[in-house]
Amino acid sequence: MWSGQWVADQLGIALEDASDAVAAAGGDARADQPSRADRTSHAGPDGFEGDAGEGTGAGRLRELLGLALRRNPRRAHLLVSNVLGKHVPQRPAVVHGAGVRLGERVRALLGDADAARAVVLGYAETATGLGHSVADGLALAPYLHSTRRPVDGVRPVGGFEEEHSHATSHLLLPEDPALLAGDGPLVLVDDEFSTGRTVLNTIRTLHRRFPRERYVVVALVDMRSAADRADLDRFAASLGARVDLVALAAGTVRLPADVLARGQALVAEHETGPATLPDGAPEHAGPAHPAPVRVELDWPRGLPDGGRHGFTPAHRRALDAALPDMARRLARAVRPARLAPGARVLVLGFEELMYAPLRLAEALQAEFDHTATHGASGAGGASGAAGGVEVRYSTTTRSPVLALDDPGYAIRTRLTFPAHDAPADGPGPRYAYNVAPGGDPARRFDAIVAVVDSAADTPALHAPGGLLDALAAQTPRLAYAVVPSYLPTGADDPATAAEPTPAEAAAPARRAPQDPPAPATAAPADPARAAGLASSAPTPRTPAGVPDRQASPMQEPLRGPDFSSYAADEVGWLLQDFSEVTLEAPVEEREEAIQGGGAHYAESLPIEYQPSDAYQDLFRSALQTSAARIARAVGAVTETLLAEHQDRPGRGPGSRPVLVSLARAGTPVGVLMRRWAQHAHGIDLPHYAISIVRGRGIDTAALRWLARHHDPVDVVFVDGWTGKGAITRELAAAIEEFESSETADGARGFDPRIAVLADPGGCVATYGTRDDFLIPSACLNSTVSGLVSRTVLRADLVRPGQFHGAKFYRELADADLSGLFLDTVTARFAEVAHAAARDAKELVATPHRAPTWEGWAAVERISEEYGIHDVNLVKPGVGETSRVLLRRVPWKVLARRGAGPDLDHVRMLAEQRGVPVEEVDDLPYSCVGLIHPRYTRAATGADGRAVTR
Repeated sequence: MWSGQWVADQLGIALEDASDAVAAAGGDARADQPSRADRTSHAGPDGFEGDAGEGTGAGRLRELLGLALRRNPRRAHLLVSNVLGKHVPQRPAVVHGAGVRLGERVRALLGDADAARAVVLGYAETATGLGHSVADGLALAPYLHSTRRPVDGVRPVGGFEEEHSHATSHLLLPEDPALLAGDGPLVLVDDEFSTGRTVLNTIRTLHRRFPRERYVVVALVDMRSAADRADLDRFAASLGARVDLVALAAGTVRLPADVLARGQALVAEHETGPATLPDGAPEHAGPAHPAPVRVELDWPRGLPDGGRHGFTPAHRRALDAALPDMARRLARAVRPARLAPGARVLVLGFEELMYAPLRLAEALQAEFDHTATHGASGAGGASGAAGGVEVRYSTTTRSPVLALDDPGYAIRTRLTFPAHDAPADGPGPRYAYNVAPGGDPARRFDAIVAVVDSAADTPALHAPGGLLDALAAQTPRLAYAVVPSYLPTGADDPATAAEPTPAEAAAPARRAPQDPPAPATAAPADPARAAGLASSAPTPRTPAGVPDRQASPMQEPLRGPDFSSYAADEVGWLLQDFSEVTLEAPVEEREEAIQGGGAHYAESLPIEYQPSDAYQDLFRSALQTSAARIARAVGAVTETLLAEHQDRPGRGPGSRPVLVSLARAGTPVGVLMRRWAQHAHGIDLPHYAISIVRGRGIDTAALRWLARHHDPVDVVFVDGWTGKGAITRELAAAIEEFESSETADGARGFDPRIAVLADPGGCVATYGTRDDFLIPSACLNSTVSGLVSRTVLRADLVRPGQFHGAKFYRELADADLSGLFLDTVTARFAEVAHAAARDAKELVATPHRAPTWEGWAAVERISEEYGIHDVNLVKPGVGETSRVLLRRVPWKVLARRGAGPDLDHVRMLAEQRGVPVEEVDDLPYSCVGLIHPRYTRAATGADGRAVTR
């Protein structure tokens, strides 16, 4: 039976062959030959096991893939590879052979000269072994894989995001920073090519720093839709580079429109129902679990454990020479079980450590076959006892998948155990699939050999309920081997000063005491750095006493005066202090990098705008004029949320919300709301500032911190104003994804709705006013926000499990107006108290107080009318327009006719930047700022002013 039949029947999912839509030979995607774009070269199945028979068309796809379900808001189904060696135990020769044959095809495609200049890059975690196997087939090129494990002292050369994964951030940590700097072909290897976005993200990121003429994308299966294929065509044409694709098979997944909802419902139904086998529990009562036997491999000194820091053809030759002896050591550990012919032995790898266990499994099978033919070659084994023994190979994973013990489902059983390598993103569950036999005793393994690296050989590995304990319940014979975790020369670990013996290297690594971490530093920004590529800043050091390769312990909030000019009790910043890191780039260079697709706005900072005397005078005048209006809105929104909070389930009179402002525009408003609660009710509300980044989501480490210290139900998110509602939508999606993920650690109950001072876009239900007027805190940057920068999220600075970061501009203290803004508004609280209470009472009594999203419709209309065709470049409202003029490259400002003094500062900024102000009718906002579309440096005048085209 096909191992995807159950999902296909339940959800109406189908695998459809696409061989008629693609060529049978290699092709390219490049600017000069768009008609030949995106052709795929297919290799045959080469003996893969399954029900496919002929191994062609849809049968080939079924031979290669099964289907399962997972709890992931981005994609409900999982294509489960039968030849990857991750979720499904497979013969190691099949797993390694699939990659090798793909690599041989790449070598034939490139020719030996270009193959020798190539670099092979595999994706963590599922394709680290496949990529390495492809490099074996290519034979002439070095190999590197991305990683989610930061290594102290190793500077990332870049990072990228994975679109549909539950954990997305990838780091590139080559020992030789020049590994990717050549102009030879780059071969990118992933297990499946589903949308192509991950590969596009990688190529776009690397091409900005290391441009090259040719890329080859390799996957077991190419499952892109026609639209995704067209996206790659356009991308390759714009890049001016050739992109070849090589896959074992191509097709598409036909999904019904409601597949996400139906898939999540199925997962919920079967995860809450009775399990056929409790995670990690034995199937039946039996003898005591076997004590695990440790096997000393005598791993060659200086040989990397995989491709995390690079693996060369010379390394491959050293490993090939050492494998037979290491296999004999493993065989001696397994043979005393007196395996009968037909016995099954599993070699189980560990997350990203796929290649070393795979090669060990392949060598172990060869050793068993040799012994069966020639008799035992050493002490410890009985001649002929291993005849017909079959070795299988798979690895553990951090990916949560529903297990269902049905022959038509790809994930029959699941063992769950805690992470045991002190992961940088914090503790969490890990899984081993199809290792337990479930209801079929024939699926039981007679022996299991677990292979981990030394960073993962921790007490958690050996603890009750740990991986070894879970495995011992499933087999009569358990062994484990430890591969020394390779640390590049110069990596920040005192243990690497002298080369360890194999026994020492196999022991859990621990850090020696050291000085407190020093602040990271970085070179001044340039366009590549603005793209987050020129990552010269070292990964932050691990504090003393923390196990090697573990992230810093959970931080406490930063507070003034050490961080920000606000008083310590006004706000706690759930951020890292990047004050000593150079992150600023000229506005024009940032805009070019952002719109060019090679950078995200959160990876760098604009140079802080220093207001002129005239502009500061305008700010002070505007503040005096609008202080009472702002105070009334502060009172209205605070009284509204206090009333709403008492009505929440489980809350009542006296219940107090926890204010969590979205840094940094929301933070002055959060401080004012806290002051109102003190003034009007004599209560002190906790207030924290948290980072949220459009397109990247909210700081999940900060959410976990909040959940540890407060009930998530009490958290109220606060922002300054709404524009078109992008952050409102981003927050809702981010909270949903966080709470449905394994990394939430049980944190549930966050309400994604936002309370804002002003809601001109009609995007929220809790607000102080819906007028679009000048909020003076929008006029300036850090000098009205506690001297704190906008938040920063960049892979080389923020490791998984760490807070996002920001800078504290202490040097701008003389220009700081933060206190003046807060005190001026606070001074008007008494005179507006009655009006604010009336506003709040009316707002709370309003039935069906739902967002109207009026502003979003206006933004879409403006985007089309002005030929921008990108709503992200349309910034509606006084606050957002001010940001455009202060931080981005503005094109023009649309002002509502007769808007009056509220736009005085906008007109002044526009004049300083040389930006035209166009008065229009029928605008729901006072003004709208337009960022220059398709921006390049050529669009900047000699005086640095914006172009008006």
